[in-house]
Amino acid sequence: MQCNDLGKFPFHCFASLVFSGKRVSDMSTVAAVATGNAPGGIGVIRISGDKAVEIASKVFRPMDKTSLCDLPGYRAKFGNVIINGEESDNAVALVFRAPKSYTGEDVVEISVHGGLLIVQKTLQAVLDAGAKPAGAGEFTKRAFLNGKMDLTQAESVADLICAQGEAAVKASFNALQGSLSKKIKGVLDVILDLSALMCAWVDYPDEEIPELEETELLKKLNFCKDELDELLENYDNGQAIIDGVDTVIVGMPNVGKSSLMNMLVGRDKSIVTHIEGTTRDIVEDSVRLGNLVLHLRDTAGLRESDDLVENIGIDKAYKALDEAQLVLAVFDYAKPIREKDEDLINRASGKNSVAVINKVDLEKRLDTEKIEAAFAKTVYISAKNNEGLSELEKAVEELLGVENFDTGAPMLANMRQRQNCQNARENIASAIDSVNMGMTYDAINVMCDCAADELLSLTGEKATEQVVNNIFSKFCVGK
Repeated sequence: MQCNDLGKFPFHCFASLVFSGKRVSDMSTVAAVATGNAPGGIGVIRISGDKAVEIASKVFRPMDKTSLCDLPGYRAKFGNVIINGEESDNAVALVFRAPKSYTGEDVVEISVHGGLLIVQKTLQAVLDAGAKPAGAGEFTKRAFLNGKMDLTQAESVADLICAQGEAAVKASFNALQGSLSKKIKGVLDVILDLSALMCAWVDYPDEEIPELEETELLKKLNFCKDELDELLENYDNGQAIIDGVDTVIVGMPNVGKSSLMNMLVGRDKSIVTHIEGTTRDIVEDSVRLGNLVLHLRDTAGLRESDDLVENIGIDKAYKALDEAQLVLAVFDYAKPIREKDEDLINRASGKNSVAVINKVDLEKRLDTEKIEAAFAKTVYISAKNNEGLSELEKAVEELLGVENFDTGAPMLANMRQRQNCQNARENIASAIDSVNMGMTYDAINVMCDCAADELLSLTGEKATEQVVNNIFSKFCVGK
């Protein structure tokens, strides 16, 4: 694996060095609406940059006739917004002074009444006064470049905004507070200390430098590997918490798939009739189930059909089953196992699957022992009577390993972070193998340097411009 020459790189580097020496302070002053694109109580226009206060003073007039330019940080003024030379709305202007602001720059937030028209007209007045439109995620990007947060914390901002479940909110907030950053830094500090000792021992053999004992070297390398292993082992569970779980509901016609969908959603999302083949296309929705968000797909009933449209729906159902992270395989308590039930059992084998036996309010004809033997989890419900939801919640959480998941623990939030962590772990494992084989310190140090390189990329201290731009392009404008 190739890596940069870390021996020549200052590990205390600033994120702004990523961009070929471009200073954050050279960036223009930008502005955007920081609240949602919908009517509300208030609308906030955020301005950030060297000229933020100067520009804001052109569109905001305090009631006490003072100037925003004379206002220190963390102070607010009540006044009026000036649009086309006219007082157009009551407003509050809140001033933050660099570096004690979200972006690390001078920031002004103007709060007006939340009508879409007045918000947009106020933003236009700010742009006319000299600000430039902020790009997607530009305020958080500036916070990263100005050293207010690292890249893992910046990514957690987007996760926090998109979080749909309580556990996801807690996990994202903990990442924003630096839980992952601290864990990575702990590993990185050990690696860099080892690297420095090995470099000194190799480069200055005549100096009286204490020899790094092999047992101590292995102890520290194994500590680093164990820390990264813990992060990697928790990745799938963390993803289930943060991103939700792609879930498919499958089964034969009239087993109660759509009724289960409606029970989970809490309303009539899918059409329910006694007629087989009622559901022909995939019906989608997202619901909270305990600590998880399930991205549900209700599918066409699995059966042989001469109907061209229905067969397309059945093909989609099988495809959704193959792609899903979680399968809710529905069976009819009042009917014996049929050929398509057997097919479903086989197809669900090896996947995260829960057998959902519906219609327990009717007389039993289903071979439930065979179903229970084929699935890791089986629950009994009556979707018609809205019974069995708590049992299903427990089964899903246990199956996915999130029933006791610690949302306060550090966790990798996305594939980028996971890949950097995996690469670092592999290099450390190679270093351990090299020590056991008796290789020289200079060879071992190359692997440690590569591991450090990966971890610095993870936190953003050595991330490429392309990586950084890609991350922030996924943010909403105004954050």
